[in-house]
Amino acid sequence: MKQKRIYWLAAALLLAALLVAAAYFGGGEHAAPAPAANGDAAQAIRVDGQKLHFAAGAPQLAYLKIEPVTAEPVPLSEPLNGRLAYDDNVTARVSAAVAGRLVKLVAQAGAAVRQGDLLAEIDAPDFAQAVADTRRAEADLRTKQAAFERAKMLAEGGVLAKKDFESADNDRQAAEAEAERARARYRNLDPGHGQRGGVVQQYALRAPLAGIVTERQANPGTEVRPDQANPLFVVSDPTRLWAIAELAEKDLGKVRIGQSVSVLVDAYPEQRFPAKVKAIGDVLDAQTRRVQVRCDLANDKRLLKPEMFARIVPESEGPSRPRLPNAALISEGLYTSVFVETEPGVVEKRRVKLAFRGQNESYVAEGVTAGERVVTVGALLLNAEMAGN
Repeated sequence: MKQKRIYWLAAALLLAALLVAAAYFGGGEHAAPAPAANGDAAQAIRVDGQKLHFAAGAPQLAYLKIEPVTAEPVPLSEPLNGRLAYDDNVTARVSAAVAGRLVKLVAQAGAAVRQGDLLAEIDAPDFAQAVADTRRAEADLRTKQAAFERAKMLAEGGVLAKKDFESADNDRQAAEAEAERARARYRNLDPGHGQRGGVVQQYALRAPLAGIVTERQANPGTEVRPDQANPLFVVSDPTRLWAIAELAEKDLGKVRIGQSVSVLVDAYPEQRFPAKVKAIGDVLDAQTRRVQVRCDLANDKRLLKPEMFARIVPESEGPSRPRLPNAALISEGLYTSVFVETEPGVVEKRRVKLAFRGQNESYVAEGVTAGERVVTVGALLLNAEMAGN
């Protein structure tokens, strides 16, 4: 009986093994694919002279990046290190002209303001003193003016001595001078807004020009004074910036006022922002041996921000040339080549002549035209494939 049980157990195990083998090797709907032959990858590429033909779905295509070539002005030098800054022609750094305490904050960072708009109010005793001085001087002027008119009338009637008339005239002129001084002080503190009635002690801090409040370093209760280091507000037009470059002494002859430049920033590595040279420094920095170059930069989309690091590329005025990343170039001795897609699945190795070779990208004088599709990633792999066949 025991031997019979062992017999049936062995039969069951054998049957299970046969079923598993049938499922694995049966070639049905769920059968495992057969391993690829060693020659399949090689058969996916065919070399024909300077051309490589790829079979449809060739695995090598997954390692390639093919992009159309764009034409750009040829740079005159390597990119210059620089930074972006506010355009001071449309920027105001607003500080308090009197000492006091900030009691009301009106403008927030990022707010658009017009010229004359209120930014903040400051409790300033010195401002109240300036208003009081103005009112007192104008009242004294009215009194001295009336006295002068009476003296003039009496002098014309012959009942007032000439010296008394001259004294009244001198008093009137002195009062006029004092009133003008007080008004000038008041206009300096609160320009364009006239004298206000009532007891005035709060100084109105206003925007001197229209723009955006790009910085705010003021909070209610802050003590302010005219000599503090940082402004309370910065109001600027963010659509206009300066690109400031440091030009090496040896490259002074390559840059001139009015010349076009391209501005590159790390935040947008694929974009080039056009600018114009507006000023070149007259003094060489004794430490760095460089000259500061200032360029006007349009920032209509407000992508760029002040104090960004930038690379400024001086451009030639000659014709634009195809621009390629250096990863697309194959250097072999004295010659340089690229792989150009002539039709889908076919790339051709073509020799080119460079107009300018930079650290990261180069410009082609001959061999490639704008619009052609060039292998920008994987060129070395293609060159090795061609050399191995």
